[in-house]
Amino acid sequence: MSGAIFLFEQTFKNIDDILHKDAGCSSELDYVEQTSWILFLKYLDDFEKDKQSAAALTGKPYKNILKPEYRWETWAAPKTKAGKIDHNAKSGDDLKDFVDQKLFPYLKKFKTDAENANTIEYKIGEIFSELKNRIQSGYNLREVINRIDELRFRSHAEKHEMSHLYEDKIKNMGNAGRNGGEYYTPRALIKTIVKVVALTIGNKIYDGAVGSAGFLVEAFEYLKTSKNLTTKDLEILQKKTFYGKEKKSLAYIIGIMNMILHGIEAPNIIHTNTLTENLADIQDKDRVDIILANPPFGGKERTEVQNNFDIKTGETAFLFLQHFIKMLKAGGRAGVVIKNTFLSNTDNASVSLRRKLLEDCNLYAVLDLPGGTFTGAGVKTVVLFFLKKVRLPAKYGFTSLTLPVTLVKRIRLMKMI
Repeated sequence: MSGAIFLFEQTFKNIDDILHKDAGCSSELDYVEQTSWILFLKYLDDFEKDKQSAAALTGKPYKNILKPEYRWETWAAPKTKAGKIDHNAKSGDDLKDFVDQKLFPYLKKFKTDAENANTIEYKIGEIFSELKNRIQSGYNLREVINRIDELRFRSHAEKHEMSHLYEDKIKNMGNAGRNGGEYYTPRALIKTIVKVVALTIGNKIYDGAVGSAGFLVEAFEYLKTSKNLTTKDLEILQKKTFYGKEKKSLAYIIGIMNMILHGIEAPNIIHTNTLTENLADIQDKDRVDIILANPPFGGKERTEVQNNFDIKTGETAFLFLQHFIKMLKAGGRAGVVIKNTFLSNTDNASVSLRRKLLEDCNLYAVLDLPGGTFTGAGVKTVVLFFLKKVRLPAKYGFTSLTLPVTLVKRIRLMKMI
């Protein structure tokens, strides 16, 4: 185990121990949420230092994102000449009051003041509009800050280790038993789905149930190493490749944090309920090349939400599948996790949705997952790999074309209707 990994792991363990003692934090979810916002501000400090150094090398000026009084080195970790945190640094009620009454309101304003949504400034505003400081003791808060200040995010290796350990915390949060399946999809499964779908630079990649952004993060890692990237490739990956939507506040924040820690500076993730969008409103400009998703299953949506879909059903995953089919461009590809009962249920909604999938898409593989793939979920699942058919004008004598797919051997062929 490298020194960096050990330090990160030990720091997270120490922080959990501190938060366990705090009256405002009662679960693993709270630990991750509160660690996240403090971790983000430390990351932002190192991010700014990197930008400052890069600007100095080119002789260009650099304008800091945060005002001096709100920078990490001022309020969180002012240092003595020896490099230690000053014993006069804010603590107790003074620290808590500053964070609650000054820092958070200041950071929230970035959402309205930013030039556009595709900036890290806008994401800062979004994050701190959704979160609040739950740590009730300013002394506990001081201890957590001191621990996080020990971490460094300057080198590529440090950022890499940090991002993977942050995902371990997300996994532990899911395994704690509350909403586990919504937060974490096993990394090995995501890697497999990404590899089968076969991404390329320039694809527009989408997850409408983004959760902790595991699919988008893995797609980013896959594409980063797929070829020697040009400057243009890197810009496309940063700004025009990854898109997501998430309904729940905590999952939304964790998803943004996860992507930022992996190197995507301004994630294109929207905080919204995907299913409130009417299928009829989805236009060509909205469609995407690739969909990678593990939508929540077992949920029940209200009648007014069901009215947005051609096939009415309360099953959340079935509504998401309709959304994904509509969102794909002609020739676009998808890998979507769904309960295996989708393949055999005889109710009207299931039969109609299977027919819809086969009429609009080429279902070229079904991956049957072993029981227990999702900790605590207690259901059997499959992955559907499908490709959206190309619709041709009637003058050609037929109206659809199934494109040839040689991406993967047929894993399991099943009669769908």
